[in-house]
Amino acid sequence: MPDPVLDEDLRRALRAEVDRLLDGARAAAEDGRFWWLDDDCRVDRSHGQQLWITARMTHVFSLGHLLGRAGDAELVDLGLASLDRDFGDTEHGGWFPRLDTDGRPVQAKTAYEHAFVLLAASSATIAGRPGAQDLLTRAADVVVRHFWDDDAGALVESWDSAWQTCEAYRGANANMHGVEAFLGAADATGDDRWLRRATRTVDRIINGAARAHDWRVPEHFDATWHDLPDYNRDQPRHPFRPFGVTPGHGLEWARLVLQRDAQVGDEGNRDAARALFDRAMADGWDGSGLVYTTDHSGVPVVRDRFHWVTCEALATAYALWATTGDEAYGAQWRRLWAYANDTFIDRDRGGWRHEIDPDGQLGRGTWDGKPDTYHAVQAMLLPLLPFGASFAATLRDHPLP
Repeated sequence: MPDPVLDEDLRRALRAEVDRLLDGARAAAEDGRFWWLDDDCRVDRSHGQQLWITARMTHVFSLGHLLGRAGDAELVDLGLASLDRDFGDTEHGGWFPRLDTDGRPVQAKTAYEHAFVLLAASSATIAGRPGAQDLLTRAADVVVRHFWDDDAGALVESWDSAWQTCEAYRGANANMHGVEAFLGAADATGDDRWLRRATRTVDRIINGAARAHDWRVPEHFDATWHDLPDYNRDQPRHPFRPFGVTPGHGLEWARLVLQRDAQVGDEGNRDAARALFDRAMADGWDGSGLVYTTDHSGVPVVRDRFHWVTCEALATAYALWATTGDEAYGAQWRRLWAYANDTFIDRDRGGWRHEIDPDGQLGRGTWDGKPDTYHAVQAMLLPLLPFGASFAATLRDHPLP
């Protein structure tokens, strides 16, 4: 199925937005490190250093380098150096998830952040940056050795710093980003074992758990993979483990299962992707935007709108349009693009506003500032490329003019 054709004006607008986002994200690089950005896209050191930010920045600037952007290669190299120098555990291996404002590491090892190290290393390897292949080899070893549970076909959540005690919790969020990283690693290495791991995780969480819950993705599980429906009921705004169902994750999973199909060369998850998208939009769109969370029957819990949720809705609407040819998804994409322009794209202060409250005002209930650009960059890039698995490999094989 050929990808939908966007008119040239719209393609130019999307490419310009990619460049604007990456130009703005350069401000996060200071003193040889990537930092949290505030609402004006200025460095905010009060959050310390975050591994997920450093890894995501390394990934997106790898995409920028593959786009032929001058100066982005140096930012990839900065990120690669920082990952080991600032976050690497030279005693026990792996990477610490955060350094506090005094530069002290948080003593834990988390699947979520390690998935992003694997993704960053994969993208930087595809982009041909020095040292990336070595990082990829080491990250792959840590992920397989410590996080991949071959019996379960999924990732465990976290360990203490010495890899002695494994957290009993299992999370869909870390596994979703694990699938994304596995697809990138498969493209970077040519090793099909990564595809088999991605497929097994999709089968457990999507074709198993989400299918059984009317295509709402359960987020929280115990160590034996039994659903924990009341988990974090008292923390509905948690940025990574909120109570209930996260429609944005349903949308993100839908894109990822389509990308898995594209890489494997089948259509085994197309119906699941449709069902995930339709359920997430039905539950999450309240008439004026996409809510952050719902309960397990689809009733909104946290009604604030987050930029990443809209980005994933955009990406998945286009992915379904591209893979099915169904113009209804094209109409959804155009509506969402107009909504993103009106609500989240901040042309005055840079980047995308991360959180909007139900009254349409800038929110701070969960996020402050603009620390993330990866969701928006990928959402803008996807319609400019043939639909494929990893963004980096697709850009390498189909360079944009």
